[in-house]
Amino acid sequence: MAKTIQVDYSNMKLGKLEAKHDPRTLQFANYLNPKTLPPIPKELAWGKSIKNWTMMHNDKIGDCTCAAAGHLIMEWTADNKKLFTPETSDIIHAYSKISGYDLKTHLNDNGANEIAVLNYWRADGIAGHKILAYAGMEPKNHVHIQAAIYLFGGSYIGLALPLSAKNQKVWSVPPGGPKGNAAPGSWGGHAVCVIGYDHCGLTVVTWGVLQQMTWSFWDAYCDESYAIISNDFASEKAAPNGFDLNQLQIDIKEVS
Repeated sequence: MAKTIQVDYSNMKLGKLEAKHDPRTLQFANYLNPKTLPPIPKELAWGKSIKNWTMMHNDKIGDCTCAAAGHLIMEWTADNKKLFTPETSDIIHAYSKISGYDLKTHLNDNGANEIAVLNYWRADGIAGHKILAYAGMEPKNHVHIQAAIYLFGGSYIGLALPLSAKNQKVWSVPPGGPKGNAAPGSWGGHAVCVIGYDHCGLTVVTWGVLQQMTWSFWDAYCDESYAIISNDFASEKAAPNGFDLNQLQIDIKEVS
């Protein structure tokens, strides 16, 4: 796994609202072709050149859903040799447009829904960067998340964080299982981006640093995950082998 920085998350802000599983959300599985899908690496880490992920004001307001988008933009552009770091003001602006957060009074800081962020990101863009498409992945499907990270340079996910995660160096399920202060959502909902994985688990970006989580933690607390296709990573290249991007774009137009 990537090297992480130990921080105290106790006073950090959350802000992902309860997952909305819209039946119109297109499913990642429908566009994967196992016959042409290239071998998925056993471990992978993007964003190695990034030295400062930036907080994007997520220690002050519940804009994690937009901060996670900003971190993905950073990773995609860095791994495409043209690092772009969104201005914090652009992340807050997107959060305001999506959630109703008042930029002047700072009222209505109530978080946002990931699907709403994805739709805004595709239609209007965040920090001047739009995504082409997105698709939902199966819960607990490790092959899906690895394929999404490999093919599209990361994934956008939601976590129902437990209180037990506040001071863990590696996010993991306590010996007593996901109950009590380890119950899903006992802390709250949080959006992060996944930029790497290995046999031990996954690496995400949250609150401006890298954070590791075990596969068991993923299984217990991830309540939504999305593969996102962006030119920031693909640069107008053809879709990866084994993924039907053209059909995904057609289907998105039909349900929009």
